[in-house]
Amino acid sequence: MTSPHNTLVPDTIISGEQLYNEAISLILKSAQRELLIFDQDLSRGSFSSLENFNYLQNFLSANIASELTIILQDAAYLQQKCPRLVNLLQVYGHKMHVHVTNSSARHAKDCFMLADGEHYIKRIHIDQARFKYAFNDRISTEALNNRFMELKDAIGDAVTLRPLGL
Repeated sequence: MTSPHNTLVPDTIISGEQLYNEAISLILKSAQRELLIFDQDLSRGSFSSLENFNYLQNFLSANIASELTIILQDAAYLQQKCPRLVNLLQVYGHKMHVHVTNSSARHAKDCFMLADGEHYIKRIHIDQARFKYAFNDRISTEALNNRFMELKDAIGDAVTLRPLGL
């Protein structure tokens, strides 16, 4: 079912990059304890915006037990185009973790974000701005959480800010 007039309606398939950006902001704003993000490279979804940076910073600073885990297929965009997120990683490295998948997970073409085991947004395919999001949907979120755990088993390197070596 497509949303009427391309508006931001939960629990429907929605099309459009701008609406996708808005839905991501809504999910980020709702997070209290845990954020899990799987994305190819964070180049879509306005992750480099000041607004989403503020939501993430508030999320990380408001709750001592909050945790953010990001799994990417490629970290170059994050490192080159998202200086605010890199700064958050530097400040909150004890509760923010960024990993890059190994070659076994490079085939995944969807992306999704889970907040507190209840709220989610799922982009159906990276090349198409079609997505679905919902609040208070534990069943769908649980299925995506299982997928996230499978992807977590396929991580290669952690993104760090310190050069490796002696």
